[in-house]
Amino acid sequence: MASLNVSSVLVVLFLTCGVVMATKEDDQVIKENNCESKMGLPCVLEAFTSIFNTGSISNKCCGELVVLGKVCHSALVKRTLENPLFKDLNPATIIAKSIQTWNNCLALIDSPSPST
Repeated sequence: MASLNVSSVLVVLFLTCGVVMATKEDDQVIKENNCESKMGLPCVLEAFTSIFNTGSISNKCCGELVVLGKVCHSALVKRTLENPLFKDLNPATIIAKSIQTWNNCLALIDSPSPST
């Protein structure tokens, strides 16, 4: 019975260390890439609303999101999911919405504008 308890503790410690390392990696990516200063607050709020709630993101803010870069975008979403305020959200749903927002913005920015 004691070996079962020790095994359980080791599994929990391993999983906890993995989460802490992921957090440090995301924080390091955010810091190294200066992610938090690449988007204006109005566009941060639009992107946040489109990913963590229901809303859309404007063409202007899509442009800022694409300039932010996929690495920063992913790291910021992951870090936000680690915040206890968002513990009730389904991470798979949020990540899917994050990818959808990124892909939609990328397609919008990459598409040639119609000639006028």
